[in-house]
Amino acid sequence: MKPSILGHEHILRLLPSLSSQSLLFTGPEGVGRRAVARWYAYGLNCAKGFPGCGDCASCRLEEHTDYLEIAPEAQTKTGRKARNLQIRLEQIAPREEGGESLLEWLSTYPRFRAKVAVIDGAHLLNEPAANALLKVLEEPPTYARLVLIAPSRELVLPTLASRSLELAFGPLPEETLHGLTRDPEILAYAEGSAGRVRWALDNPALFNQLVGRAQGVLESLAKGPAQTLEALGPLLETEGGLNYLARKLGQSLPPEDPRRAAALLAIHQAQEALSAYVGEDLVLSWLGLRLWSVMAER
Repeated sequence: MKPSILGHEHILRLLPSLSSQSLLFTGPEGVGRRAVARWYAYGLNCAKGFPGCGDCASCRLEEHTDYLEIAPEAQTKTGRKARNLQIRLEQIAPREEGGESLLEWLSTYPRFRAKVAVIDGAHLLNEPAANALLKVLEEPPTYARLVLIAPSRELVLPTLASRSLELAFGPLPEETLHGLTRDPEILAYAEGSAGRVRWALDNPALFNQLVGRAQGVLESLAKGPAQTLEALGPLLETEGGLNYLARKLGQSLPPEDPRRAAALLAIHQAQEALSAYVGEDLVLSWLGLRLWSVMAER
């Protein structure tokens, strides 16, 4: 069943005319890059062409046989949450153990017209996996299309990015998201991401928990560093918590207030440190002290 797309009309108009076998979808999380990749796969395989008729044998498939997504595994083999997310070699090239790899999947002809493989997190390919994928990009089967998904072109290895045509996805305008909700709290959390809006609507209890935790941090900033540190802990456990806190802090201080820029910079630096796998306890302690000291300035 072809997915419904919110926004990105210019990309949807462009995709059917592209002949490139390797595409790079860049942009923020949740704006629709995966949904467009699935839309692209259904259109390529539809008996009537784009945008997909919804009635042919290909379009009626819930799980399309000619569509494959490869992403980092969120859990380790022991069942624990993976801290070092990466796409490994065995996901790209055949190995003695494990499930079907990308190369094995591409070695057979499509059931319909084209096989579309999505590398969801192309910036997280480890070196052996990236080298194996490079060989595919250099000589893909004629029936294959590969879609690499990453936050930006700069984060993808140049050898992979140079062989892919980039399509940049931006945050959706708030007016576009009004088709889903007009709740100002949800829209502030979403930051142009339809995926975040849908998550908030589908999980109201968790979203209300996020709002409450962010408010708790804001209130703690007037009490002391220990209280700020205590309030930040639960917020860091919440998906998108720091982004939402930054948005709320930005709204609570006028643009000319120097504390606003300093607080937002501190949150950005904390996010970069977490992305670099700096210990969460260390980041939490630094951010709590930094935010409190910034907001204590008058």
